[in-house]
Amino acid sequence: MKTKRSFKYWQWRVIICSMVGYALFYFVRKNFAFAMPSLGEEYGITNTSFGVILSLVGIIYGLSKFVNGIIADRTVARWHLAIGLAACSFFNLVFGWSDKLSILITGQAGGAEFVSTMVIIMATLLVLNNVFQGCGFPPCNHLLAWWVPPKELATKTAVWNTSHSIGAALAAVFCGYVIARTGNWRYCFFAPAAIAFVGVLFVVLTLRDTPSSVGLPDLPDTKTEIDDDDTPEAFRAFVKKKVFLNPVIWLLAITDLFVYIVRFAVLDWGPTFLQQREVPLSPQLAGWTIGIFEIAGLLGMLAAGWISDHFFHSKTHRVCAVEMLLTGACLLALHLVRNTASPVLILVLLALAGFFLYGPQALLGVTASKQATKKAASSALGIIGIMSYVSVIFTGAGLGWYSDRFGWDSLYLLMAVVSVVGFIFVAVLWNIKDDGYVRD
Repeated sequence: MKTKRSFKYWQWRVIICSMVGYALFYFVRKNFAFAMPSLGEEYGITNTSFGVILSLVGIIYGLSKFVNGIIADRTVARWHLAIGLAACSFFNLVFGWSDKLSILITGQAGGAEFVSTMVIIMATLLVLNNVFQGCGFPPCNHLLAWWVPPKELATKTAVWNTSHSIGAALAAVFCGYVIARTGNWRYCFFAPAAIAFVGVLFVVLTLRDTPSSVGLPDLPDTKTEIDDDDTPEAFRAFVKKKVFLNPVIWLLAITDLFVYIVRFAVLDWGPTFLQQREVPLSPQLAGWTIGIFEIAGLLGMLAAGWISDHFFHSKTHRVCAVEMLLTGACLLALHLVRNTASPVLILVLLALAGFFLYGPQALLGVTASKQATKKAASSALGIIGIMSYVSVIFTGAGLGWYSDRFGWDSLYLLMAVVSVVGFIFVAVLWNIKDDGYVRD
Protein backbone atom coordinates (compact mmCIF):
# COMPACT_ATOMS: atom_id res chain seq x y z
CA MET A 1 0.00 0.00 0.00
CA LYS A 2 2.84 2.37 0.89
CA THR A 3 4.58 1.59 -2.42
CA LYS A 4 1.34 2.24 -4.32
CA ARG A 5 0.85 5.63 -2.63
CA SER A 6 4.47 6.54 -3.26
CA PHE A 7 4.16 5.57 -6.93
CA LYS A 8 1.02 7.70 -7.36
CA TYR A 9 2.77 10.67 -5.74
CA TRP A 10 5.79 10.40 -8.02
CA GLN A 11 3.67 9.65 -11.09
CA TRP A 12 1.62 12.82 -10.69
CA ARG A 13 4.65 14.84 -9.65
CA VAL A 14 6.41 13.83 -12.88
CA ILE A 15 3.30 14.50 -14.98
CA ILE A 16 2.61 17.95 -13.51
CA CYS A 17 6.20 19.17 -13.29
CA SER A 18 7.03 18.04 -16.84
CA MET A 19 3.85 19.84 -17.98
CA VAL A 20 5.15 23.07 -16.47
CA GLY A 21 8.58 22.56 -18.01
CA TYR A 22 7.21 21.88 -21.47
CA ALA A 23 4.66 24.71 -21.36
CA LEU A 24 7.55 27.15 -20.87
CA PHE A 25 9.04 26.08 -24.22
CA TYR A 26 6.06 27.81 -25.86
CA PHE A 27 7.01 31.14 -24.30
CA VAL A 28 10.30 31.01 -26.18
CA ARG A 29 8.91 29.53 -29.42
CA LYS A 30 5.52 31.00 -30.29
CA ASN A 31 6.42 34.58 -29.29
CA PHE A 32 7.78 35.27 -32.81
CA ALA A 33 4.25 35.12 -34.26
CA PHE A 34 3.26 38.11 -32.13
CA ALA A 35 6.35 40.08 -33.04
CA MET A 36 5.83 39.63 -36.80
CA PRO A 37 3.22 42.40 -37.33
CA SER A 38 5.41 44.95 -35.50
CA LEU A 39 8.55 43.80 -37.30
CA GLY A 40 6.75 44.02 -40.64
CA GLU A 41 5.46 47.52 -39.92
CA GLU A 42 8.75 48.84 -38.54
CA TYR A 43 11.15 47.33 -41.08
CA GLY A 44 8.96 46.50 -44.10
CA ILE A 45 9.53 42.75 -43.87
CA THR A 46 6.96 40.90 -46.03
CA ASN A 47 4.73 37.98 -45.05
CA THR A 48 6.59 35.91 -47.65
CA SER A 49 9.88 36.53 -45.82
CA PHE A 50 8.28 35.64 -42.51
CA GLY A 51 6.77 32.54 -44.11
CA VAL A 52 10.16 31.37 -45.39
CA ILE A 53 11.58 31.79 -41.87
CA LEU A 54 8.65 29.87 -40.37
CA SER A 55 9.12 27.03 -42.86
CA LEU A 56 12.85 26.86 -42.23
CA VAL A 57 12.63 26.80 -38.44
CA GLY A 58 9.72 24.37 -38.53
CA ILE A 59 11.70 21.89 -40.59
CA ILE A 60 14.65 22.30 -38.22
CA TYR A 61 12.33 21.72 -35.26
CA GLY A 62 10.93 18.56 -36.85
CA LEU A 63 14.44 17.23 -37.51
CA SER A 64 15.42 18.10 -33.96
CA LYS A 65 12.41 16.23 -32.55
CA PHE A 66 13.39 13.22 -34.61
CA VAL A 67 17.01 13.22 -33.41
CA ASN A 68 16.07 14.02 -29.83
CA GLY A 69 13.41 11.32 -29.90
CA ILE A 70 16.07 8.68 -30.46
CA ILE A 71 18.38 10.32 -27.91
CA ALA A 72 15.60 10.55 -25.30
CA ASP A 73 15.15 6.78 -25.15
CA ARG A 74 18.75 6.49 -23.86
CA THR A 75 19.28 9.63 -21.71
CA VAL A 76 18.23 11.16 -18.36
CA ALA A 77 15.02 13.04 -19.15
CA ARG A 78 15.23 15.95 -16.69
CA TRP A 79 18.70 17.03 -17.85
CA HIS A 80 17.70 16.61 -21.48
CA LEU A 81 14.70 18.89 -20.89
CA ALA A 82 16.60 21.44 -18.79
CA ILE A 83 19.48 21.87 -21.24
CA GLY A 84 17.08 22.46 -24.11
CA LEU A 85 15.06 25.08 -22.22
CA ALA A 86 18.21 26.91 -21.07
CA ALA A 87 19.50 27.15 -24.65
CA CYS A 88 16.14 28.43 -25.93
CA SER A 89 16.11 31.09 -23.21
CA PHE A 90 19.57 32.28 -24.29
CA PHE A 91 18.76 32.50 -28.01
CA ASN A 92 15.55 34.45 -27.30
CA LEU A 93 17.51 36.93 -25.23
CA VAL A 94 19.92 37.47 -28.12
CA PHE A 95 17.03 37.72 -30.62
CA GLY A 96 15.82 40.85 -28.83
CA TRP A 97 19.05 42.52 -29.96
CA SER A 98 18.90 41.38 -33.59
CA ASP A 99 18.46 44.94 -34.92
CA LYS A 100 21.52 46.07 -32.91
CA LEU A 101 23.50 43.14 -34.32
CA SER A 102 22.47 44.18 -37.84
CA ILE A 103 23.70 47.73 -37.19
CA LEU A 104 26.98 46.31 -35.85
CA ILE A 105 27.49 44.19 -38.98
CA THR A 106 26.32 46.65 -41.66
CA GLY A 107 27.14 49.95 -40.01
CA GLN A 108 23.65 51.14 -41.02
CA ALA A 109 20.42 51.73 -39.09
CA GLY A 110 18.12 51.37 -42.09
CA GLY A 111 17.93 50.51 -45.76
CA ALA A 112 17.80 47.28 -47.76
CA GLU A 113 21.16 45.93 -46.58
CA PHE A 114 20.28 46.53 -42.92
CA VAL A 115 16.88 44.79 -43.29
CA SER A 116 18.31 41.84 -45.24
CA THR A 117 21.03 41.33 -42.65
CA MET A 118 18.51 41.57 -39.83
CA VAL A 119 16.30 38.94 -41.50
CA ILE A 120 19.31 36.62 -41.79
CA ILE A 121 20.21 37.19 -38.12
CA MET A 122 16.63 36.51 -37.02
CA ALA A 123 16.43 33.37 -39.15
CA THR A 124 19.76 32.10 -37.76
CA LEU A 125 18.74 32.68 -34.15
CA LEU A 126 15.35 31.06 -34.71
CA VAL A 127 17.02 28.04 -36.32
CA LEU A 128 19.36 27.67 -33.32
CA ASN A 129 16.41 28.11 -30.99
CA ASN A 130 14.47 25.36 -32.74
CA VAL A 131 17.43 22.99 -32.66
CA PHE A 132 17.03 23.03 -28.89
CA GLN A 133 13.22 23.26 -28.95
CA GLY A 134 13.42 19.62 -30.04
CA CYS A 135 14.66 18.82 -26.52
CA GLY A 136 11.19 19.60 -25.14
CA PHE A 137 8.70 16.91 -26.07
CA PRO A 138 10.84 13.75 -26.48
CA PRO A 139 12.11 13.56 -22.85
CA CYS A 140 8.59 14.30 -21.61
CA ASN A 141 7.21 11.47 -23.73
CA HIS A 142 9.92 9.21 -22.31
CA LEU A 143 8.75 10.11 -18.80
CA LEU A 144 5.11 9.33 -19.60
CA ALA A 145 5.91 5.96 -21.18
CA TRP A 146 7.87 4.89 -18.10
CA TRP A 147 5.51 6.28 -15.45
CA VAL A 148 2.01 5.59 -16.90
CA PRO A 149 0.52 2.10 -17.61
CA PRO A 150 -0.74 1.56 -21.20
CA LYS A 151 -4.42 1.33 -20.14
CA GLU A 152 -4.17 4.76 -18.46
CA LEU A 153 -1.95 6.35 -21.06
CA ALA A 154 -4.67 8.06 -23.12
CA THR A 155 -6.28 9.82 -20.15
CA LYS A 156 -3.04 10.84 -18.44
CA THR A 157 -1.27 11.78 -21.65
CA ALA A 158 -4.29 13.92 -22.50
CA VAL A 159 -3.86 15.63 -19.15
CA TRP A 160 -0.16 16.11 -19.85
CA ASN A 161 -0.83 17.37 -23.39
CA THR A 162 -2.77 20.30 -21.99
CA SER A 163 0.72 21.73 -21.45
CA HIS A 164 0.73 22.48 -25.20
CA SER A 165 -2.44 24.52 -24.92
CA ILE A 166 -1.59 26.09 -21.57
CA GLY A 167 1.82 27.16 -22.84
CA ALA A 168 0.56 28.43 -26.20
CA ALA A 169 -2.45 30.21 -24.66
CA LEU A 170 -0.43 31.92 -21.92
CA ALA A 171 2.26 32.87 -24.42
CA ALA A 172 -0.38 34.29 -26.81
CA VAL A 173 -2.13 36.37 -24.16
CA PHE A 174 1.15 37.45 -22.56
CA CYS A 175 2.78 38.52 -25.85
CA GLY A 176 -0.43 40.19 -27.04
CA TYR A 177 -0.43 42.38 -23.96
CA VAL A 178 3.31 43.01 -24.15
CA ILE A 179 2.95 44.33 -27.71
CA ALA A 180 -0.17 46.34 -26.87
CA ARG A 181 1.30 47.91 -23.72
CA THR A 182 4.89 48.55 -24.85
CA GLY A 183 4.60 48.75 -28.64
CA ASN A 184 8.07 47.18 -28.63
CA TRP A 185 8.60 43.77 -30.26
CA ARG A 186 11.84 43.23 -28.29
CA TYR A 187 9.98 42.59 -25.05
CA CYS A 188 8.27 39.61 -26.73
CA PHE A 189 11.69 37.96 -26.43
CA PHE A 190 13.30 39.47 -23.33
CA ALA A 191 10.41 38.71 -20.94
CA PRO A 192 9.76 35.10 -22.10
CA ALA A 193 13.51 34.37 -21.94
CA ALA A 194 13.59 35.39 -18.28
CA ILE A 195 10.53 33.26 -17.46
CA ALA A 196 12.01 30.22 -19.25
CA PHE A 197 15.30 30.51 -17.36
CA VAL A 198 13.46 30.22 -14.04
CA GLY A 199 11.77 27.13 -15.50
CA VAL A 200 15.17 25.48 -16.04
CA LEU A 201 15.83 25.49 -12.28
CA PHE A 202 12.33 24.14 -11.63
CA VAL A 203 12.83 21.18 -14.01
CA VAL A 204 16.17 20.18 -12.51
CA LEU A 205 14.85 20.27 -8.95
CA THR A 206 11.51 18.49 -9.42
CA LEU A 207 11.77 15.77 -12.10
CA ARG A 208 13.04 12.19 -11.85
CA ASP A 209 13.57 9.84 -14.80
CA THR A 210 12.09 6.39 -14.03
CA PRO A 211 10.36 4.64 -11.10
CA SER A 212 13.56 2.72 -10.34
CA SER A 213 15.46 6.02 -9.96
CA VAL A 214 13.44 6.70 -6.79
CA GLY A 215 13.46 3.10 -5.55
CA LEU A 216 10.09 2.03 -7.00
CA PRO A 217 9.29 -1.03 -9.18
CA ASP A 218 8.79 -0.54 -12.93
CA LEU A 219 5.33 -0.71 -14.52
CA PRO A 220 3.61 -4.12 -14.75
CA ASP A 221 2.39 -5.52 -18.11
CA THR A 222 5.01 -3.63 -20.09
CA LYS A 223 7.35 -6.47 -21.02
CA THR A 224 9.19 -5.91 -24.30
CA GLU A 225 11.19 -8.11 -26.65
CA ILE A 226 14.54 -6.77 -25.39
CA ASP A 227 14.01 -6.70 -21.63
CA ASP A 228 16.59 -9.51 -21.27
CA ASP A 229 19.01 -8.09 -23.83
CA ASP A 230 19.16 -4.33 -23.59
CA THR A 231 22.46 -3.98 -25.44
CA PRO A 232 22.91 -1.16 -27.99
CA GLU A 233 22.73 -3.68 -30.84
CA ALA A 234 19.49 -5.22 -29.55
CA PHE A 235 18.02 -1.77 -29.00
CA ARG A 236 18.82 -0.67 -32.55
CA ALA A 237 17.21 -3.81 -33.97
CA PHE A 238 14.17 -3.29 -31.77
CA VAL A 239 13.75 0.34 -32.88
CA LYS A 240 14.13 -0.67 -36.53
CA LYS A 241 11.34 -3.24 -36.19
CA LYS A 242 8.95 -1.31 -33.93
CA VAL A 243 9.44 2.13 -35.46
CA PHE A 244 11.19 2.47 -38.82
CA LEU A 245 9.67 -0.61 -40.47
CA ASN A 246 6.29 -0.34 -38.76
CA PRO A 247 3.56 0.84 -41.22
CA VAL A 248 1.29 1.85 -38.33
CA ILE A 249 3.84 4.42 -37.14
CA TRP A 250 4.11 5.90 -40.63
CA LEU A 251 0.33 6.17 -41.10
CA LEU A 252 0.09 7.91 -37.73
CA ALA A 253 2.89 10.24 -38.77
CA ILE A 254 1.17 11.17 -42.04
CA THR A 255 -2.07 11.84 -40.15
CA ASP A 256 -0.21 14.09 -37.73
CA LEU A 257 1.12 16.03 -40.71
CA PHE A 258 -2.45 17.09 -41.56
CA VAL A 259 -3.26 17.83 -37.91
CA TYR A 260 -0.29 20.18 -37.71
CA ILE A 261 -1.07 21.93 -40.99
CA VAL A 262 -4.36 23.06 -39.45
CA ARG A 263 -2.82 23.78 -36.04
CA PHE A 264 0.06 25.89 -37.35
CA ALA A 265 -2.13 27.73 -39.85
CA VAL A 266 -3.99 29.09 -36.82
CA LEU A 267 -1.10 29.50 -34.37
CA ASP A 268 1.49 31.00 -36.73
CA TRP A 269 -0.80 33.17 -38.85
CA GLY A 270 -3.75 33.70 -36.51
CA PRO A 271 -2.45 36.97 -35.00
CA THR A 272 -1.94 38.27 -38.55
CA PHE A 273 -5.07 37.11 -40.42
CA LEU A 274 -7.39 38.05 -37.55
CA GLN A 275 -6.01 41.59 -37.70
CA GLN A 276 -6.20 41.73 -41.52
CA ARG A 277 -9.78 40.48 -42.01
CA GLU A 278 -12.50 42.78 -43.39
CA VAL A 279 -13.55 43.63 -39.82
CA PRO A 280 -10.14 43.50 -38.11
CA LEU A 281 -9.58 42.42 -34.51
CA SER A 282 -7.35 44.42 -32.18
CA PRO A 283 -4.00 42.86 -31.13
CA GLN A 284 -5.46 42.10 -27.67
CA LEU A 285 -8.61 40.47 -29.08
CA ALA A 286 -6.58 38.51 -31.63
CA GLY A 287 -4.40 37.28 -28.78
CA TRP A 288 -7.44 36.24 -26.73
CA THR A 289 -8.99 34.50 -29.75
CA ILE A 290 -5.88 32.40 -30.36
CA GLY A 291 -5.58 31.86 -26.60
CA ILE A 292 -9.18 30.59 -26.39
CA PHE A 293 -8.52 28.32 -29.41
CA GLU A 294 -5.76 26.77 -27.28
CA ILE A 295 -7.88 26.59 -24.12
CA ALA A 296 -10.65 24.85 -26.09
CA GLY A 297 -8.00 22.48 -27.39
CA LEU A 298 -6.96 21.79 -23.81
CA LEU A 299 -10.50 20.79 -22.90
CA GLY A 300 -10.77 18.76 -26.09
CA MET A 301 -7.64 16.78 -25.24
CA LEU A 302 -8.93 15.95 -21.79
CA ALA A 303 -12.30 14.88 -23.19
CA ALA A 304 -10.70 12.82 -25.96
CA GLY A 305 -8.39 10.97 -23.55
CA TRP A 306 -11.19 10.17 -21.11
CA ILE A 307 -13.57 9.08 -23.88
CA SER A 308 -10.86 6.89 -25.39
CA ASP A 309 -10.15 4.98 -22.18
CA HIS A 310 -13.77 4.74 -20.99
CA PHE A 311 -15.80 4.29 -24.19
CA PHE A 312 -13.37 3.14 -26.88
CA HIS A 313 -11.40 0.66 -24.72
CA SER A 314 -8.18 2.71 -25.16
CA LYS A 315 -8.44 2.52 -28.99
CA THR A 316 -7.21 6.08 -29.34
CA HIS A 317 -6.91 5.97 -33.14
CA ARG A 318 -10.70 5.59 -33.46
CA VAL A 319 -11.29 8.77 -31.45
CA CYS A 320 -8.78 10.53 -33.70
CA ALA A 321 -10.72 9.56 -36.83
CA VAL A 322 -14.04 10.86 -35.48
CA GLU A 323 -12.55 14.14 -34.29
CA MET A 324 -10.75 14.89 -37.56
CA LEU A 325 -14.15 14.84 -39.30
CA LEU A 326 -15.66 17.15 -36.67
CA THR A 327 -12.72 19.55 -37.05
CA GLY A 328 -13.37 19.72 -40.78
CA ALA A 329 -17.04 20.55 -40.14
CA CYS A 330 -16.13 23.48 -37.86
CA LEU A 331 -13.65 24.87 -40.37
CA LEU A 332 -16.20 24.60 -43.16
CA ALA A 333 -18.61 26.62 -41.01
CA LEU A 334 -15.90 29.26 -40.51
CA HIS A 335 -15.45 29.50 -44.27
CA LEU A 336 -19.16 30.01 -44.80
CA VAL A 337 -19.32 32.98 -42.40
CA ARG A 338 -15.82 34.33 -43.16
CA ASN A 339 -14.93 38.02 -42.92
CA THR A 340 -18.26 39.62 -42.09
CA ALA A 341 -19.09 37.49 -39.04
CA SER A 342 -18.95 39.02 -35.58
CA PRO A 343 -15.78 38.42 -33.53
CA VAL A 344 -17.86 36.35 -31.08
CA LEU A 345 -19.02 33.89 -33.77
CA ILE A 346 -15.48 33.60 -35.15
CA LEU A 347 -14.22 32.93 -31.63
CA VAL A 348 -16.85 30.25 -30.92
CA LEU A 349 -16.31 28.36 -34.19
CA LEU A 350 -12.53 28.56 -33.90
CA ALA A 351 -12.77 27.32 -30.31
CA LEU A 352 -14.86 24.32 -31.43
CA ALA A 353 -12.31 23.54 -34.14
CA GLY A 354 -9.58 23.64 -31.50
CA PHE A 355 -11.61 21.40 -29.19
CA PHE A 356 -11.85 18.64 -31.80
CA LEU A 357 -8.40 19.14 -33.41
CA TYR A 358 -6.40 18.76 -30.23
CA GLY A 359 -7.83 15.32 -29.47
CA PRO A 360 -5.91 13.80 -32.42
CA GLN A 361 -2.94 16.07 -31.69
CA ALA A 362 -2.60 14.34 -28.31
CA LEU A 363 -3.83 10.83 -29.05
CA LEU A 364 -1.89 10.05 -32.23
CA GLY A 365 1.24 10.14 -30.09
CA VAL A 366 -0.39 7.88 -27.49
CA THR A 367 -1.14 5.30 -30.19
CA ALA A 368 2.43 5.48 -31.45
CA SER A 369 3.89 5.15 -27.93
CA LYS A 370 1.84 2.03 -27.23
CA GLN A 371 2.73 0.47 -30.57
CA ALA A 372 6.47 1.14 -30.10
CA THR A 373 6.39 0.31 -26.31
CA LYS A 374 8.14 2.27 -23.58
CA LYS A 375 11.55 1.14 -24.93
CA ALA A 376 11.11 3.02 -28.21
CA ALA A 377 8.24 5.42 -27.49
CA SER A 378 10.30 8.58 -27.99
CA SER A 379 11.88 7.20 -31.17
CA ALA A 380 8.37 6.66 -32.58
CA LEU A 381 7.42 10.18 -31.56
CA GLY A 382 10.55 11.37 -33.35
CA ILE A 383 9.22 9.95 -36.63
CA ILE A 384 5.85 11.56 -36.02
CA GLY A 385 7.55 14.80 -35.04
CA ILE A 386 9.57 15.14 -38.22
CA MET A 387 6.55 14.31 -40.38
CA SER A 388 4.27 16.70 -38.55
CA TYR A 389 6.73 19.54 -39.01
CA VAL A 390 6.89 18.96 -42.74
CA SER A 391 3.62 20.89 -42.38
CA VAL A 392 5.56 24.15 -42.09
CA ILE A 393 6.43 23.93 -45.79
CA PHE A 394 2.72 24.53 -46.38
CA THR A 395 1.89 26.73 -43.40
CA GLY A 396 5.04 28.85 -43.53
CA ALA A 397 6.27 29.77 -46.98
CA GLY A 398 3.15 28.38 -48.64
CA LEU A 399 0.58 30.40 -46.69
CA GLY A 400 2.87 33.44 -46.55
CA TRP A 401 3.08 33.52 -50.35
CA TYR A 402 -0.64 32.72 -50.68
CA SER A 403 -1.71 35.56 -48.38
CA ASP A 404 0.50 38.11 -50.18
CA ARG A 405 -1.02 37.00 -53.49
CA PHE A 406 -4.67 36.18 -52.69
CA GLY A 407 -5.47 37.22 -49.11
CA TRP A 408 -7.01 35.00 -46.45
CA ASP A 409 -10.54 34.38 -47.80
CA SER A 410 -10.29 30.65 -48.57
CA LEU A 411 -8.01 29.67 -45.66
CA TYR A 412 -10.74 27.95 -43.62
CA LEU A 413 -12.03 25.95 -46.59
CA LEU A 414 -8.51 24.79 -47.37
CA MET A 415 -8.02 23.69 -43.75
CA ALA A 416 -11.36 21.82 -43.80
CA VAL A 417 -10.15 19.77 -46.77
CA VAL A 418 -6.87 19.06 -44.96
CA SER A 419 -8.82 17.76 -41.94
CA VAL A 420 -10.83 15.33 -44.08
CA VAL A 421 -7.66 13.98 -45.71
CA GLY A 422 -6.24 13.40 -42.22
CA PHE A 423 -9.39 11.49 -41.30
CA ILE A 424 -8.93 9.15 -44.28
CA PHE A 425 -5.38 8.19 -43.25
CA VAL A 426 -6.15 7.47 -39.59
CA ALA A 427 -9.40 5.63 -40.43
CA VAL A 428 -7.28 2.98 -42.21
CA LEU A 429 -6.01 1.93 -38.75
CA TRP A 430 -9.47 1.37 -37.25
CA ASN A 431 -8.90 -2.33 -36.40
CA ILE A 432 -5.21 -2.44 -35.37
CA LYS A 433 -3.96 -4.21 -32.18
CA ASP A 434 -3.92 -1.98 -29.06
CA ASP A 435 -0.18 -2.02 -28.29
CA GLY A 436 3.16 -3.70 -29.07
CA TYR A 437 3.90 -5.29 -25.71
CA VAL A 438 4.66 -9.00 -25.31
CA ARG A 439 1.94 -10.98 -23.54
CA ASP A 440 2.76 -14.13 -21.54
